[in-house]
Amino acid sequence: MAERSEVMGEAEREETFRRLAAHMPGRTKDAKGPKDQPDPFRSVVSCLLSAQSRDVNTAAAVRNLFALARTPDEMLTLSEEEIARAIKPCGLYNMKAKSIRRLCHALIEEHGRVVPRDRAGLMSLPGIGRKCADIVMSFAFDEDTIAVDTHVFRVANRTGLTNERTADKTAEALERTVPPWAMHDGHFWLIQFGKAVCQSRRPRCETCFLNDLCRWFSATKEAPS
Repeated sequence: MAERSEVMGEAEREETFRRLAAHMPGRTKDAKGPKDQPDPFRSVVSCLLSAQSRDVNTAAAVRNLFALARTPDEMLTLSEEEIARAIKPCGLYNMKAKSIRRLCHALIEEHGRVVPRDRAGLMSLPGIGRKCADIVMSFAFDEDTIAVDTHVFRVANRTGLTNERTADKTAEALERTVPPWAMHDGHFWLIQFGKAVCQSRRPRCETCFLNDLCRWFSATKEAPS
């Protein structure tokens, strides 16, 4: 990723999101929680399992686990070893099994078995960081927040919407600077754009509808050949 000395100004950010809104489908009517889970508890556990795991492996772990238990109380009838065996496909299964049991205890003892709707509450749960909290808020609770996954991180810092080194700092910068009207669908536009246009290895810069605004494209054009 090319170095940049500046980020977009307010007018450029507005234009960027207006173009994203015009070209990307945004939030779909059937958008569900992480890994298509039907309730906040399974959404937050699925998000925990997805850390450092490929989608196909996470899906297998999620399927195995929720065949055994679907609520905090049911989950705590399983031993840590039983949970670890079920989620083994997703990797880091011993650590994640421990976190899942701790998370269930916290939900029961501190939250009345109800998954918090706000970021602070979600991040107070064992194993849940900023990205997972924002994903659950966006998908499970339809809150206006831009969750920063690998696609959103790449797009934001390539284009010049932000210039940050971590996903959490990128999320903070987007929360401060994204136009309020774009917060509801912004995550979806950015992730769809990252998958279809601003791809990791071969971004489609020459035909990109943002290339006149993109700091990365401008830098690559100016670089000596």
